[in-house]
Amino acid sequence: MIPVVMPTYARADLAFERGEGVYLFTGDGRRFLDFAAGVAVNALGHCHPRLVKALTEQAGRVWHTSNLYRVPGQEKVAAKLVERTFADTVFFCNSGAEALECSIKMARRYHYAAGNPQRYRIICAEGAFHGRTLATVAAGGQKKHLEGFAPAVDGFDHVPFGNLNALRAAITDETAAILVEPVQGEGGIVPGDPDYLRRLRATADEFGLLLIFDEVQTGMGRTGTLFAHEQAGVTPDIMGVAKGLGGGFPVGGCLATAKAASGMVAGTHGSTFGGNPLAMAVAEEVLDVMAEPGFLGHVRAMGALLRAKVEAAASRTPGVVAEVRGLGLMLGFKPVMPNTEMVARLAANGLLTVGAGDNIVRLLPPLIIDESHVDEAAGILSRTFDEVK
Repeated sequence: MIPVVMPTYARADLAFERGEGVYLFTGDGRRFLDFAAGVAVNALGHCHPRLVKALTEQAGRVWHTSNLYRVPGQEKVAAKLVERTFADTVFFCNSGAEALECSIKMARRYHYAAGNPQRYRIICAEGAFHGRTLATVAAGGQKKHLEGFAPAVDGFDHVPFGNLNALRAAITDETAAILVEPVQGEGGIVPGDPDYLRRLRATADEFGLLLIFDEVQTGMGRTGTLFAHEQAGVTPDIMGVAKGLGGGFPVGGCLATAKAASGMVAGTHGSTFGGNPLAMAVAEEVLDVMAEPGFLGHVRAMGALLRAKVEAAASRTPGVVAEVRGLGLMLGFKPVMPNTEMVARLAANGLLTVGAGDNIVRLLPPLIIDESHVDEAAGILSRTFDEVK
């Protein structure tokens, strides 16, 4: 008999009743240090007072009007994103997958409007993850996500992540764009080399391609800058964002230059709920908090401290952890045992983490953690590593 909730997730047997800051609490009173953050979503922790205030105040005014009319909140949030990024314009949606769908459509539409409709293919990286729609699983290209959903959406070519020679060899007269994550997330916390990212920009310019960055997981301060590509000194033409943008409220965005978005005219794309007043009220507050002096510097400091503590815990128990990698507060370690078992053991000891590809355990804490939370997490990691050893 099928459950009333469709069984598409291998859920842990945990149900949380409330959250406060960096902690989650079950109905029976157990407390967990949340270093999963809803898979890098709860960037400001749980029930941040400024987000609660922004949401509840907006809820008392208007929830939804649709995009048939102006949404003043969209105009304010878009202006702040444009001010702080490479972009000239923003399309608002509800999720990361939708942000990448818009990115893919925009790249194709750009070449169509320029009189080159044959240029529709996008070069993507092996091991990528861009969402769960038919187009985004095809862009990700991972067999486990494509199985049972044939035929795969056409138009995506895959090359090894970080291999510029392979990428250049894959360019044809049909190529429209390059799509990569600056740090592969679901693929196993694999940072792109800054020089590789810069060379992607140069290659796109050389061949008249658009460069798309998927910053759904890496964006909104997660890696220590507002967006990860800033650390390489390079800018894309199109960027998909979501997760931390709403601090837990569903919202996504597709940011673009005026050139890249030149084909996106009325009727080419849409979303019923995208950019609704509730989402915009929260997103604006998230951006304001992250713009405060010292916020991103704190993320960098906590990221360096957490990495040092994880590496120290691993070194004290040789043979348990093979590798630690990541950027900012987007960290991962590779246990020798199956990562699913390690995630379960850590949860039993009070620390929530997230699995990823390549047998990685992800540490994605709220960006508001302090030294005491890092010490608490390090203590749980050490205790768990000792148990495993």
